Amino acid sequence: MTDEELCQSRMQYIAEGFKKLQNSFIALGDATRQQIIMALLLSDYNGIRVGEITTKTHLSRPAVSHHLKMLKDAGIVSMRRVGTKNYYYVDADESQWRQMAEFTSYIYEVAKDISVHGSCR
Repeated sequence: MTDEELCQSRMQYIAEGFKKLQNSFIALGDATRQQIIMALLLSDYNGIRVGEITTKTHLSRPAVSHHLKMLKDAGIVSMRRVGTKNYYYVDADESQWRQMAEFTSYIYEVAKDISVHGSCR
């Protein structure tokens, strides 16, 4: 494979990754959702309910519910139901987190390669 073909292949992979992970990056880019994720990370492994998140973030219940739905739909947050109660948590085993980590690591490796060689190659 020539340097130009390798560069095109890398850029294609990165473009596809951005498209595939777009909803996750959008979900993580919002300051309110970042607050919610921090509240979830500070809770225990059982997760916490919407009411507890509202207390920790000083957001309204409808706002928290709206943002949790976006985070859940993006694969960033998981939920488990116990009877009629929903508990939200950040699952380290969630594949979306792993995909984002692998993708950003790939971009980092390409950027390092460019800084060493002066081009995409």
